[in-house]
Amino acid sequence: EATLDLAERRRIRSAIRELQRQELERDEEALASKRFRPERGSHRQDDKENWPRSRCLEEEQQMALAALSRQLETITDVEELTKLLRVAGEYEERKLIRAAIRKLRAEEIEGEALSPCLRGG
Repeated sequence: EATLDLAERRRIRSAIRELQRQELERDEEALASKRFRPERGSHRQDDKENWPRSRCLEEEQQMALAALSRQLETITDVEELTKLLRVAGEYEERKLIRAAIRKLRAEEIEGEALSPCLRGG
């Protein structure tokens, strides 16, 4: 747009088209190389070697979650559960604590709904 010479404009447009074509070809080559990249056998071997260790860690985590679940059953204060939730690091721990909080709140609501019946009865 800066030049008024039509021949120069044609050369610029042609150069732009060529650059766009080259960029498209590079993108296609990159995509093809990713798509058809051979899998590395050594990576699979690493996974097999780490499998017993990861399974052991998973079992330890399950045991820790079971212990946490038993601990949560004894807690009857939502504020205490909320404090535990704030310091919990693992997703599964937070999930268990949130479930315990929901259970306590549901019990509180149920208790409030029953209390007028008990007063009037």
